[in-house]
Amino acid sequence: MTMHEELAYMSATELALHIRRRQLSPVEVVDAFITRIEQRNPSLNAFVYFGFDEARQRARDAEQAVLRGDPLGPLHGVPTAIKDLFDFKPGWKSTFGGIRALKDHVVNAYCLFAERVERAGAIVLGKTNSPVMGFRGTCDNYLFGPSRNPFDLRRNTGGSSGGSAAAVADGLVPFAEGTDGGGSIRIPAAWCGVYGYKASFGRVPFVARPNAFAGDTPFLFEGPITRTVEDAALVLSAIAGYDPRDPFALDEQVDFLAATRRSIHGWRIGYSPNFDVFPVEPEVATVVSRAVRAFEEAGATVEEVRIGITRSQRELSDLWCRLIMPINLLTLDGFAAQGIDLLGAHRDDFPPQYLEWVEKTRSMTALDFYRDQCIRSEVYDAIQRVFERYDLLVTPTLACLPVENADDGNTVGPREVNGEPVDPLIGWCLTYPVNFSGHPAASIPAGLSASGLPVGLQIIGRRYADADVLTASAVFERVRPWQELYQRCAARPL
Repeated sequence: MTMHEELAYMSATELALHIRRRQLSPVEVVDAFITRIEQRNPSLNAFVYFGFDEARQRARDAEQAVLRGDPLGPLHGVPTAIKDLFDFKPGWKSTFGGIRALKDHVVNAYCLFAERVERAGAIVLGKTNSPVMGFRGTCDNYLFGPSRNPFDLRRNTGGSSGGSAAAVADGLVPFAEGTDGGGSIRIPAAWCGVYGYKASFGRVPFVARPNAFAGDTPFLFEGPITRTVEDAALVLSAIAGYDPRDPFALDEQVDFLAATRRSIHGWRIGYSPNFDVFPVEPEVATVVSRAVRAFEEAGATVEEVRIGITRSQRELSDLWCRLIMPINLLTLDGFAAQGIDLLGAHRDDFPPQYLEWVEKTRSMTALDFYRDQCIRSEVYDAIQRVFERYDLLVTPTLACLPVENADDGNTVGPREVNGEPVDPLIGWCLTYPVNFSGHPAASIPAGLSASGLPVGLQIIGRRYADADVLTASAVFERVRPWQELYQRCAARPL
């Protein structure tokens, strides 16, 4: 077995420990993962930018730090990846999700995830694929094309952090960055059979400029995509914590790793098979209903609940599109101020669905915006009422199995589920209501469908109760371990 095959599915926690004990060197670890990426990424299209030269230099520096006996961060020498969307590293290209006009665009700044994981010793190998401006639940664009699901290369990874989830599932990196404005960590985690964690709003700072307050409508997040709950807790330990640049950042310490070792005995868990209003494919429903029994086996009580959502799923998906567009319009306006008129000469770089929402929301008034916030408040109140009775709320992560990739750079989700029309951009995602509310949530591998495709289970906790979500996730992982799933990815044809 080659070095890259030996290390591919080692956890970030194990890699960091072996490096700290001088059983592995950062140089050999980084070289092994670069070799694996070079061999496997062409068939997967998970990575779209490679920072290998810089990564190798950082690995050499990391090795010298080990040999000198310097203090080492919790992720010292561990390879990772960041996303090619609103995610930056100085000198690296940033295409904002495969916009052709921005194929050589460079942002000389750090996103918080890259800044903090590097501070913790991690080594960023490159950037991963995303849809244009992150405005859909699939991963495809006109510049790079679709990312392919390592469980079935004909199918999509989910988005918008699709390249990151595919890379983690295929053993290209042990963890990667996701961002989440409507489910973009949890959606691809569900379709790629990995663990995706979206923290409570404010737990992981979200640094945005020129509008420092941009992260609240809907709530936007950066977070880890991993193969183990412990790795997610380890990464959260590195990226969470107060930052004065974020007006919403929480100044509170949480022992995320300790949370993974607790019990859920005696907990009350509310189970919603459809978030009240979403049609859910039978194959998904079967896997999820079977998975929730794991909590009962661990000593919790699980009861089916009605959340109290009064709006239709189409009303809610349209609401999400309207709420997310202002930050998009501001970004486009910023490029225009730099002399890059993306909606003029480069209009064809955008999918038609995106352009439709640009036109729909350009003329929105402040009153329209506040009316939408009233609807959003209804969702928040409904979820909050569930937590008057229950410790956790669990649902399917998504309503459907991974869709087949299109060949035109514009893969979308299903237009109907169980015969009911849904918005193909995000209407099949039971994730975005939690971006209305800001509760912590994770997608955990629930098992495989009858057709052999991954299904995700969404675990939602009380506001700021990140520890509870991690506890329940870790308990589920112990009762229903999923690591053997990745043998399917490892054995896939290249």
